[in-house]
Amino acid sequence: MSVRTGPSPSYRAAVLGRILLAALGGYAVAALTTGLFALVLPMPRSEAVTTATLLSFALMVAVVVAVFAARSLGRAVILVLGLAAPLAGGLWLAGAFTG
Repeated sequence: MSVRTGPSPSYRAAVLGRILLAALGGYAVAALTTGLFALVLPMPRSEAVTTATLLSFALMVAVVVAVFAARSLGRAVILVLGLAAPLAGGLWLAGAFTG
């Protein structure tokens, strides 16, 4: 009779990290995308918000796929931060954080 062993704790931690990064990082990128494009798209505000929201859904799916396709969790983190940083900078430049 052979002994079956389950996945190692480090493997489980890496999968949990990817799940959390995909969910939270994908949400953050989608929210930043929605905010930025809702401000900068040259159309009436309601149409800009709708267009930005639809675009952010597709981008969130792409981020989730990219997080799980990355070779390591570190590369996935760099990818998400690399997407979020310019979006946050664009929001700042568009004046979203001013009172």
